[in-house]
This record gives sequence, C-alpha cells and structure tokens, in this order.
Amino acid sequence: MSRRLLIVDDALIIREIIKDAVTSAGWEIAGEAVNGQQAVEQYERLRPDAVTLDLVMPEYDGLHALEGILQIDPRAKVVVVSALDQKNILKQAFKIGATDFVVKPFVNDALVQTLETLVNEPIQSQAT
Repeated sequence: MSRRLLIVDDALIIREIIKDAVTSAGWEIAGEAVNGQQAVEQYERLRPDAVTLDLVMPEYDGLHALEGILQIDPRAKVVVVSALDQKNILKQAFKIGATDFVVKPFVNDALVQTLETLVNEPIQSQAT
C-alpha cells in the first residue's frame, strides 16, 4: 500500500525536491500547501500518513499549522523541514509535538528514511 504525504512549504523548489525524493521511493503525494492555513485545511481533508512542514511561511506559519494539525489528529506524523538557523522555532515545534526534523538543505535519502521510520513505527497503545 502506498504511503501518502502532504508537503507544506512556501517555496515551490523545495516542494518539487521533496516530491521527487519521495515519489521515487514509492510515496504518493496526497497534497501540497504553501502556508499554514492551507496545511491545516489539507490535513483535515486528506488525512495523509505523514506531513513535511516548513516553519517559516507567510500568512500562517508552521507552528500554527502544527498546532492545528495536532488538534485534528494528536497522532499526526509531522516532520519539520527547516534550516538550522531557525533553532528557537524548531525547539517550539518539538514542544508543540513535531515528530522529527530534517535540516535544509537535506539529502533526499535522509528525508525518505525519516519518513519511512515514522510511518513504520508501531502506534503506542492507549491502554497500558
């Protein structure tokens, strides 16, 4: 079964790089968003297996998108794709509930491996 990804980044070139990396590894692109508002709307409608999320975007940033996505689905698998010079924002993202991160510029295989690891992790039982 194909895994489905929502790509969220305001930069078309980054969305295209991510798309190329994951589709060659067998992923399906569920959708794309260019700001946080679109990300939340797309997540609610599409319910992808994973999300790649830029943090710095116009209008409605990645932190707000992350909060909105996790309100819809507390077990959402969100990988932050961000530059290292955004450490403070990245720390906030983990406090909110980001699952993992990949630093821009990234190696395609590293991004794919991160996503594969996330979607293959067993879901923690709520009745422990």
